[in-house]
Amino acid sequence: MTEPTQAEKADRFRALHQGPEPFIIANPFDAGSARILAGMGFQALATSSGGFAGTMGRRDGRVSRDEALDHARAVVGAVDLPVSADLENGFGHEPAFAAETVQLAAGTGLVGCSIEDATGDSDNPLYDIDTATARVAASVEAARSVGFNFTLTARTESFIRGISDLDNVIARLRAYEAAGADVLMAPGLPTLDAVKAVCSAVSKPVNFMVGVPGKSFPVADLAAAGVRRISLATSLYRAAMSGLLAAATEAKEGTFGFVDTSIPTPELSGYMRG
Repeated sequence: MTEPTQAEKADRFRALHQGPEPFIIANPFDAGSARILAGMGFQALATSSGGFAGTMGRRDGRVSRDEALDHARAVVGAVDLPVSADLENGFGHEPAFAAETVQLAAGTGLVGCSIEDATGDSDNPLYDIDTATARVAASVEAARSVGFNFTLTARTESFIRGISDLDNVIARLRAYEAAGADVLMAPGLPTLDAVKAVCSAVSKPVNFMVGVPGKSFPVADLAAAGVRRISLATSLYRAAMSGLLAAATEAKEGTFGFVDTSIPTPELSGYMRG
């Protein structure tokens, strides 16, 4: 079977957002987890900034642009699926820098990415709406220049940065939609009513982020609210590390029951190449 081209994967990714039901875009944290997720039948993948940072022993937000792009290239190379990327705020404040990041992302084989409105400054956590919208507009222009259907997701970090103002979230997402974003995202929405309000306020597909305890709603409920895409963020990385901690704790206590309940190495190896 001929491997699909980047343009073909980009078209397939775009089409997933128009399907009859929302799709889950799973978030691997390295090439190996990407292979497992692809083997399980997920239709698209996306990198997780927090998951990748964790594999490097760092906190989220402590990865450079070059490192994030190298990671994206490794995930893309591991699978034949469409892959998008969490590229934080584009790793620079100026709209032109975010746009350059989008162009570089397309060069890694990615078919999409997200650009968020978080500044990285705890005293001033979000760009003002005009600056944030200008950054989205520049990123959209870059996405349109790459020669295929690169999907640009615009993301407001309001709720997960302590700004619990649904009206402001909706105003931001409407502005980002008007600037040309293909997908809209607001992590940390507190209720299904809030999710429905966001989906009703915009016409572009909305991505819901799973991963916040108590605010990770079932697929059926998200579909009823109007969600088109569901991402898993760092939740798979956290689940993997929870398993590691539980197994290592048992080992320290002198027993190894986790060996009997772990997935056998031959089964895991079946997902790997070579």
